[in-house]
Amino acid sequence: MPIKWVRDCGLDAGDALTLIPQSDCTLLLSADSKIENKKHESVIEITQEDSPEDNFRILVSHYLAGYDLIRLVSSKGFHAHDRKFFKDVTRQRLIGIEVIEESRNEILLQSLMNYQELPLEKALQNMLRLISSMLEDVMLALKNHDLELARDIVNRDNEVDRFYLLTVRQLKVAVEDPKLAERIGIERPRQCLGYRLVTKIIERIGDHVEKIARQTILMDSEVPERDEVFAMGALAQRVFKDSLKALEDKDIGYSNKVVNLARKFEDYTIMRNEQEAQRCRSEQMASIIHSLQRISEYSADIAEMSINMGVERRRG
Repeated sequence: MPIKWVRDCGLDAGDALTLIPQSDCTLLLSADSKIENKKHESVIEITQEDSPEDNFRILVSHYLAGYDLIRLVSSKGFHAHDRKFFKDVTRQRLIGIEVIEESRNEILLQSLMNYQELPLEKALQNMLRLISSMLEDVMLALKNHDLELARDIVNRDNEVDRFYLLTVRQLKVAVEDPKLAERIGIERPRQCLGYRLVTKIIERIGDHVEKIARQTILMDSEVPERDEVFAMGALAQRVFKDSLKALEDKDIGYSNKVVNLARKFEDYTIMRNEQEAQRCRSEQMASIIHSLQRISEYSADIAEMSINMGVERRRG
């Protein structure tokens, strides 16, 4: 064994090692007993010059990097509102992170996530179910001018973002840790890239649903039931749901049908242009239609990604 590797892993005589077969016919030597108990810790210097949101973005970067312990340090001590901000925002926006220690100058956060309890596929499904319900409800809120439902959809997007950050954390760590990759359902490292692209697309769809809800809140009245925006919404919902089935089945023929279905949105775009020559649409409605089009296009991107992932799976 390379002596530096032995020392870095903290191995002693008699410690067990594991040989893991890889898809490229190589063997991976792993010091599981030592690595699984090792906690990776980082320290973030919190400065009063930066806003709480600026500091939180730095915290998110450490979360995504896979650190188990994140120590927030303020040389001047935390103000009461800053302490409350960090404690609240981590609970609301980062899955599995809890405050385990705190003092005047430090807040210690620890990841308590068990990846086997929430593997990648389950986290993705949670994201998809959330967005599917949000997309259905946002069209209902638009139809009935239901502002309470629209505000609820805006709040639900925070849950989508939580699962998005969790999946990114899982994928980044899985690239470096084959054992973790196996636990979250990744068979080969190259799958991580495909899933990383898919999760970003899904997160963007959630952002557009939230945008529709916010535009609905700004509108003064209900939208007529016969308005073509509801046909556009129905098409966007169908393309999105079909793209999820394509992603699950990795069926190339079905995925191509989803991509072609998304192109039908162009027919509504032509119709919209003709109608706008006769009457002027509000700024909010124009934004809503644009978001529905982007949702349809992003859903087609998911279907295309499922084709690529299906071919890679066949390659083995």
